[in-house]
Amino acid sequence: MYAVEIDRSKRLLVISAVQRVTAEQAKLAAQQTRELVRDVAPGFRVLADFRWLESMDPAAAPHVAEIMDTLTEKRVASVTRVMPDPHKDIGLNILSQFHYGPEIQIATFESLADALESLIEQ
Repeated sequence: MYAVEIDRSKRLLVISAVQRVTAEQAKLAAQQTRELVRDVAPGFRVLADFRWLESMDPAAAPHVAEIMDTLTEKRVASVTRVMPDPHKDIGLNILSQFHYGPEIQIATFESLADALESLIEQ
C-alpha cells in the first residue's frame, strides 16, 4: 500500500510504502502526488518512508518514476528517504539518477528519527 499526504504549512509531502505495493497502488500514488503538488510552490520537501515496505511489484517502477518526474517538474528541493534495510531499496537509487536532477538533495537514513532530524536542520 502507498499513502501520500501533504502538510502545506511545513511544505512537506510525505509518501509512505507499506507491506506489498502493487503496480495499481503505485499508479494511484502517482495520481495522488500530482494532485497534491499541483498548487505547491517550488522548494518543498519530500519525506519518503519505506520502513514498513516488504516488497514492490516490479511493474510499479514506471509509476515510481512518474512520481519522481512530477516532483522534479514541481521543483522539489529535497527528498529524504527512510530505508532501514538497504536490500529493500527497490531500485530507488538507480531511478533517482535518471529522474532527479543534480540540484535535488537526496538523503537516505536507516531510521525515521535521523530523517526527521535532517529535515529539521534544513
